[in-house]
Amino acid sequence: MNGIKQPNLGDLRPYGDTMDDGKIQLSFSLPVPAGPEAAEAARRLVLQQGLSDPLLVCMEPMGPTTCFLVLYAAVTKGVDYANLHVPKADFERLEMAEIDALVAGKIGRKLVVVGACPGTDAHTVGIDAIMNMKGYNGHYGLERYKMFRAINMGAQVPPEMLVAKAIAESADAVLASVVVTQKDLHITTLTHLIEVMEAEGVRS
Repeated sequence: MNGIKQPNLGDLRPYGDTMDDGKIQLSFSLPVPAGPEAAEAARRLVLQQGLSDPLLVCMEPMGPTTCFLVLYAAVTKGVDYANLHVPKADFERLEMAEIDALVAGKIGRKLVVVGACPGTDAHTVGIDAIMNMKGYNGHYGLERYKMFRAINMGAQVPPEMLVAKAIAESADAVLASVVVTQKDLHITTLTHLIEVMEAEGVRS
């Protein structure tokens, strides 16, 4: 097509400078001082992951015993994009007025939703986007809906307190927003929340 090389969808690879070159960028830190040894360690780490042609393009110290590195490398295997089969959710998107009308017609009362960032989580961006009146990206939060009573408890709420509030308010739903962490703290937090709900007999 107009002399432009097209991707091989049966062996799809990343595109850096030229089609199918397989180039990717990696960035990570190493707990060693910046220097030739750190550069060689980074290069060998990349090779041991099955990548090829590692090229160090940036190395900066992060104090006396740690450094940050950026490398380019190339993948050695592609993926058969042409034969991918990915399940997709099939749903109808409703506007705020339509959702309010649906709740009024099907349930006939306001739905009560209690939300919080449980445990030690202090990041309220997600729960605020869902609950607060202003919402996010042009979509209003539940506080603006006529057929919802939204109770946002904020951040660092003990799971026991969240469940107790849900019971006291006869909540129809509980929203728990936690940040996914490298140490899997979110799993521990949500597991604790589920255990509390099961102990109170309110998990369905």
